[in-house]
Amino acid sequence: MKLKKRKNERKKERKVKNNMIKNFRTYEMAVQLFKGCKTLELPYYLKDQLLRASSRIVLNISECYGRISKKDQRRFYSFAFGSTREVQSILDIIDEQRLDLIKTADSVAACLYCLLYRKK
Repeated sequence: MKLKKRKNERKKERKVKNNMIKNFRTYEMAVQLFKGCKTLELPYYLKDQLLRASSRIVLNISECYGRISKKDQRRFYSFAFGSTREVQSILDIIDEQRLDLIKTADSVAACLYCLLYRKK
């Protein structure tokens, strides 16, 4: 009986943790940015780089969320911030101007900057 109760508690904890990352605004914007980047028609070498960089933003934010120490969290926010800058650079050099993606990338960068440099 106790074993079943513990399993149910663990399932609830996982569900709560998954919902918490889903309610994280920066994470949601990063996912939106990735999905928008997938729709662009670009040469292979640029599209591949863009998709890898935009997916790294989402993955680093997600990985950061699982870290306990502030030092680890800052490290992964830093990785995500660097990938965001890479996405912004690619969006700057392409011929097609997608203002919605540029604004989303700027918003993600601003949120990550605040998370990275917030007061301790």
